[in-house]
Amino acid sequence: MSETDETFEEYADAYLRRAIYAVGNLNIESISSVAELISYTKFKAGRLFILGVGGSAANASHAVNDFRKLCEIEAYCPTDNVSELTARINDDKTGWEYAFVHWLKTNHLSRCDTVMILSVSGGNADSRVSRNLVHAINYAIDVKAGIVGIVGDVDGHTAKHADACVVIPSVGKRFKTPINESLQAIVWHMIANDPGLKKE
Repeated sequence: MSETDETFEEYADAYLRRAIYAVGNLNIESISSVAELISYTKFKAGRLFILGVGGSAANASHAVNDFRKLCEIEAYCPTDNVSELTARINDDKTGWEYAFVHWLKTNHLSRCDTVMILSVSGGNADSRVSRNLVHAINYAIDVKAGIVGIVGDVDGHTAKHADACVVIPSVGKRFKTPINESLQAIVWHMIANDPGLKKE
Protein backbone atom coordinates (compact mmCIF):
# COMPACT_ATOMS: atom_id res chain seq x y z
CA MET A 1 0.00 0.00 0.00
CA SER A 2 1.37 3.40 -0.95
CA GLU A 3 1.34 6.41 1.38
CA THR A 4 -1.45 8.01 -0.68
CA ASP A 5 -3.69 4.96 -0.17
CA GLU A 6 -3.48 4.88 3.62
CA THR A 7 -6.20 6.24 5.88
CA PHE A 8 -5.51 9.10 8.26
CA GLU A 9 -5.72 6.61 11.14
CA GLU A 10 -3.00 4.47 9.54
CA TYR A 11 -0.86 7.54 8.88
CA ALA A 12 -1.33 8.81 12.46
CA ASP A 13 -0.49 5.39 13.89
CA ALA A 14 2.77 5.28 11.89
CA TYR A 15 3.64 8.85 12.89
CA LEU A 16 3.01 8.32 16.59
CA ARG A 17 4.85 4.99 16.69
CA ARG A 18 7.95 6.69 15.31
CA ALA A 19 7.58 9.65 17.66
CA ILE A 20 7.31 7.27 20.62
CA TYR A 21 10.38 5.39 19.38
CA ALA A 22 12.36 8.62 19.12
CA VAL A 23 11.36 9.83 22.60
CA GLY A 24 12.07 6.43 24.13
CA ASN A 25 15.54 6.30 22.62
CA LEU A 26 16.77 9.80 23.47
CA ASN A 27 20.24 9.70 25.01
CA ILE A 28 19.88 11.08 28.55
CA GLU A 29 23.65 11.41 28.97
CA SER A 30 23.78 13.69 25.92
CA ILE A 31 20.91 15.80 27.24
CA SER A 32 22.68 16.03 30.60
CA SER A 33 25.88 17.19 28.88
CA VAL A 34 24.01 19.97 27.07
CA ALA A 35 22.31 20.99 30.34
CA GLU A 36 25.66 21.07 32.15
CA LEU A 37 27.24 23.34 29.55
CA ILE A 38 24.28 25.72 29.64
CA SER A 39 24.43 25.72 33.44
CA TYR A 40 28.14 26.54 33.27
CA THR A 41 27.37 29.37 30.85
CA LYS A 42 24.91 30.77 33.39
CA PHE A 43 27.48 30.40 36.17
CA LYS A 44 29.99 32.42 34.13
CA ALA A 45 27.32 35.08 33.43
CA GLY A 46 27.70 34.19 29.77
CA ARG A 47 25.02 34.47 27.12
CA LEU A 48 23.17 31.84 25.12
CA PHE A 49 22.76 32.46 21.39
CA ILE A 50 20.20 30.09 19.83
CA LEU A 51 20.32 29.55 16.07
CA GLY A 52 17.89 27.75 13.79
CA VAL A 53 16.32 28.04 10.35
CA GLY A 54 12.82 27.22 9.15
CA GLY A 55 10.73 25.56 11.86
CA SER A 56 13.82 25.44 14.04
CA ALA A 57 13.97 29.25 13.93
CA ALA A 58 10.54 29.36 15.55
CA ASN A 59 11.76 26.85 18.11
CA ALA A 60 14.80 29.05 18.76
CA SER A 61 12.54 32.00 19.56
CA HIS A 62 10.48 29.91 21.98
CA ALA A 63 13.63 28.49 23.60
CA VAL A 64 15.04 32.00 24.11
CA ASN A 65 11.88 32.88 26.04
CA ASP A 66 12.19 29.81 28.27
CA PHE A 67 15.87 30.20 29.09
CA ARG A 68 15.41 33.90 29.84
CA LYS A 69 12.20 33.64 31.86
CA LEU A 70 12.63 30.30 33.62
CA CYS A 71 16.41 30.22 34.07
CA GLU A 72 17.37 33.91 34.01
CA ILE A 73 19.97 33.29 31.33
CA GLU A 74 20.67 36.13 28.92
CA ALA A 75 19.55 34.50 25.67
CA TYR A 76 18.96 35.73 22.11
CA CYS A 77 18.31 34.46 18.59
CA PRO A 78 18.95 36.34 15.33
CA THR A 79 15.64 35.42 13.74
CA ASP A 80 13.72 37.42 16.38
CA ASN A 81 14.76 40.61 14.56
CA VAL A 82 13.72 40.14 10.94
CA SER A 83 14.70 43.71 10.02
CA GLU A 84 18.31 43.27 11.12
CA LEU A 85 18.56 39.76 9.70
CA THR A 86 17.26 40.67 6.26
CA ALA A 87 19.38 43.84 6.19
CA ARG A 88 22.45 41.71 6.84
CA ILE A 89 21.46 39.27 4.09
CA ASN A 90 20.95 42.18 1.69
CA ASP A 91 23.76 44.56 2.67
CA ASP A 92 26.71 42.60 4.05
CA LYS A 93 27.76 41.29 0.61
CA THR A 94 28.09 37.72 1.91
CA GLY A 95 24.36 36.97 1.92
CA TRP A 96 22.38 34.43 3.92
CA GLU A 97 25.34 32.10 4.31
CA TYR A 98 27.21 34.44 6.69
CA ALA A 99 24.28 36.39 8.20
CA PHE A 100 24.51 34.52 11.52
CA VAL A 101 28.27 35.04 11.71
CA HIS A 102 27.91 38.80 11.27
CA TRP A 103 25.16 38.83 13.88
CA LEU A 104 27.35 36.92 16.35
CA LYS A 105 30.23 39.33 15.70
CA THR A 106 27.99 42.32 16.44
CA ASN A 107 27.04 40.61 19.71
CA HIS A 108 30.74 40.22 20.54
CA LEU A 109 30.53 36.43 20.96
CA SER A 110 33.20 35.34 23.44
CA ARG A 111 34.51 32.30 25.26
CA CYS A 112 32.06 33.03 28.10
CA ASP A 113 29.09 32.48 25.75
CA THR A 114 27.47 29.41 24.22
CA VAL A 115 25.93 28.94 20.78
CA MET A 116 22.99 26.53 20.68
CA ILE A 117 22.03 24.97 17.34
CA LEU A 118 18.50 23.69 16.73
CA SER A 119 18.42 21.94 13.37
CA VAL A 120 17.24 18.81 11.59
CA SER A 121 20.49 18.45 9.65
CA GLY A 122 22.84 20.31 11.95
CA GLY A 123 24.32 21.94 8.84
CA ASN A 124 26.34 20.31 6.10
CA ALA A 125 28.71 22.31 3.91
CA ASP A 126 29.26 19.51 1.39
CA SER A 127 25.56 19.08 0.63
CA ARG A 128 24.91 22.84 0.87
CA VAL A 129 22.42 22.41 3.71
CA SER A 130 22.15 25.14 6.39
CA ARG A 131 25.60 26.46 5.62
CA ASN A 132 24.79 29.55 7.69
CA LEU A 133 24.87 27.23 10.72
CA VAL A 134 28.15 25.68 9.54
CA HIS A 135 29.84 29.09 9.37
CA ALA A 136 28.37 30.13 12.74
CA ILE A 137 29.76 26.98 14.35
CA ASN A 138 33.16 27.58 12.80
CA TYR A 139 33.16 31.15 14.11
CA ALA A 140 32.18 29.94 17.59
CA ILE A 141 35.11 27.52 17.48
CA ASP A 142 37.44 30.36 16.48
CA VAL A 143 36.45 32.49 19.49
CA LYS A 144 36.36 29.43 21.79
CA ALA A 145 32.69 29.85 22.67
CA GLY A 146 30.74 26.82 23.83
CA ILE A 147 28.65 24.93 21.26
CA VAL A 148 25.65 22.72 21.98
CA GLY A 149 23.01 21.30 19.69
CA ILE A 150 19.77 19.39 19.31
CA VAL A 151 19.85 17.91 15.82
CA GLY A 152 18.73 15.02 13.66
CA ASP A 153 21.90 13.96 11.83
CA VAL A 154 24.89 12.33 13.47
CA ASP A 155 26.93 13.25 10.38
CA GLY A 156 26.00 16.94 10.41
CA HIS A 157 28.40 19.75 11.27
CA THR A 158 26.84 20.34 14.69
CA ALA A 159 27.08 16.74 15.84
CA LYS A 160 30.70 16.58 14.68
CA HIS A 161 31.88 19.82 16.29
CA ALA A 162 29.66 20.64 19.27
CA ASP A 163 30.95 20.35 22.82
CA ALA A 164 27.68 18.60 23.67
CA CYS A 165 24.94 17.48 21.31
CA VAL A 166 21.66 15.60 21.42
CA VAL A 167 21.04 13.62 18.23
CA ILE A 168 17.38 12.71 17.76
CA PRO A 169 17.05 8.99 16.96
CA SER A 170 16.41 8.23 13.31
CA VAL A 171 12.74 7.76 12.38
CA GLY A 172 13.12 7.51 8.61
CA LYS A 173 12.94 10.14 5.91
CA ARG A 174 9.15 10.47 5.84
CA PHE A 175 8.76 11.72 9.42
CA LYS A 176 12.25 13.08 10.00
CA THR A 177 11.60 16.83 9.94
CA PRO A 178 8.34 17.06 11.93
CA ILE A 179 9.47 14.63 14.62
CA ASN A 180 12.92 16.20 14.89
CA GLU A 181 11.50 19.70 15.27
CA SER A 182 8.94 18.43 17.78
CA LEU A 183 11.60 16.71 19.87
CA GLN A 184 13.77 19.81 19.88
CA ALA A 185 11.01 21.31 22.02
CA ILE A 186 10.82 18.30 24.31
CA VAL A 187 14.57 18.39 24.94
CA TRP A 188 14.97 22.13 25.53
CA HIS A 189 11.85 22.20 27.73
CA MET A 190 13.39 19.39 29.77
CA ILE A 191 16.61 21.38 30.20
CA ALA A 192 14.95 24.74 30.89
CA ASN A 193 12.76 23.13 33.57
CA ASP A 194 15.67 21.39 35.28
CA PRO A 195 15.35 22.32 39.00
CA GLY A 196 19.11 22.87 39.10
CA LEU A 197 18.96 25.43 36.30
CA LYS A 198 15.68 27.21 36.97
CA LYS A 199 15.67 30.39 39.02
CA GLU A 200 14.66 29.92 42.65
